[in-house]
Amino acid sequence: MKKDGKLRVTINLTLATIFAALVFVVTSQIPPIPIPATGGYFNLGETTIYVAALLFGPFVGAFSGGIGAMLADIYLGYVHFAPGTLIIKGVEGALVGFLNIRLKNWIPNSTVRAIICVVLGGIEMVAGYFLYETLLSVLFPSLEIYAIAEVPLNIGQLLVSLVIAVPITHALLRIFPQLKRQI
Repeated sequence: MKKDGKLRVTINLTLATIFAALVFVVTSQIPPIPIPATGGYFNLGETTIYVAALLFGPFVGAFSGGIGAMLADIYLGYVHFAPGTLIIKGVEGALVGFLNIRLKNWIPNSTVRAIICVVLGGIEMVAGYFLYETLLSVLFPSLEIYAIAEVPLNIGQLLVSLVIAVPITHALLRIFPQLKRQI
């Protein structure tokens, strides 16, 4: 049965909302590790963003990443990061999902493709937070945000999430082979 446009929109909105909730829960409830030196925190929410983007594409990745992570920032008391997180994590999810679709013809190995997409999306996240924290430290010196100190921690978060997200994505594709038609 062929799906019409309205059903596709409804499915994507539903998936995006479910994954936004998952990003929020994973980010805020799997104990985030505060980093006093930088004013940020280490979390595993990145993993959920990558899974959403790899399985369901750029819209679900962008919406779930931006909204879910922003709500977690607000909930955890990192309100000053929320506007940047909305944009940075949204672009990250969109980039991973977009690249996964576009590189399919050039990189048929799904594991290699997923790793490349996640690394490139993660680089955007690391650079985005560096620029955002630099801007915050200039605008609000009292926040004492040390943007350069956050870079290795964000790289660590990227790598840990990569190691978790790619196997989860492959496991879900094995369990639910019909998901392969989604991407």
